[in-house]
Amino acid sequence: MDALVKLVPLTSEIWGYLAIDVFLALLLLLVMKWLTGMVRKNSVAEELGVKDNFAFGISIAGGMLSLCIVLSSVVGRHIGIGFQEAALGMVQFGVVGILLVKFGRFAHDKLVLNRVDTMAMISDRSVSIALVDAASLIASAIILRSIMLWVDGSDMNAIIAIVTGFTVVLTILLVMTRILEARYAKGNQNDSFQGALRKGQLALAIEHSGNLLGTAMIVSVSRFLLEYNPAGYVSNVTGWIIVSIALAVLLHLLVLLSKYIILYGMNFRQEVDQQHNVGVACLGFTLSLGIALIVQGIFAV
Repeated sequence: MDALVKLVPLTSEIWGYLAIDVFLALLLLLVMKWLTGMVRKNSVAEELGVKDNFAFGISIAGGMLSLCIVLSSVVGRHIGIGFQEAALGMVQFGVVGILLVKFGRFAHDKLVLNRVDTMAMISDRSVSIALVDAASLIASAIILRSIMLWVDGSDMNAIIAIVTGFTVVLTILLVMTRILEARYAKGNQNDSFQGALRKGQLALAIEHSGNLLGTAMIVSVSRFLLEYNPAGYVSNVTGWIIVSIALAVLLHLLVLLSKYIILYGMNFRQEVDQQHNVGVACLGFTLSLGIALIVQGIFAV
């Protein structure tokens, strides 16, 4: 057996940290579920088990995954400093993560998709709005995770860098959504991008979800290009914003070029915007994530 499987030896201490992190992660997920139920008329169990609200399930799944992504940057961060300190650090960063995820959803609803009542639409079983809502939460978490991995230590400077870094998340989501809105209006006789989502345009929601996730993934490359300055609160944020916008624009151009090459001879914008072609939208979703992964892999070496 030893000849077939070569395992890396792990100390007993590692298992202790693993048990603490997993337990606290589950506890924080329960807190996330409880907070989600507080802001809704019905409980999570009633929405999913009684009303069979698929849109609600997609939305809450996005929230849960976003918290797990944020927590993945925390686990293992405090190994070797003692079980008590590790638990306190996990709770500290976990609470910050929950607050930022919840604030991110609120800000996305009020600033980015400001013409859509997201909670009401999800309650009315709008799958398209739920997909965009989940994608925005996951995208926010991906960027937050990269910022958490970028900062050093667990002191107040690190917390400030993470919290102020959330302006990067909002800036990127807002800029990219407004660019896509302008593009949609130009190609559809000034029709409303958010109005199309309200009407349940699933293909557009899938494509936009891919744009959000791909943008977040390529923005996370910024942590390999910027130096962390514990006391440089302003320079940290401005550096992230400038580099992130440049990377997001780069991704948009690469995806557009890829579509022209792969879908040569097809009016792919008309297929998605007017004919609601989910297949073409899924291809756009894949290209956004795929190209972002390739760029990410280059800089992560």
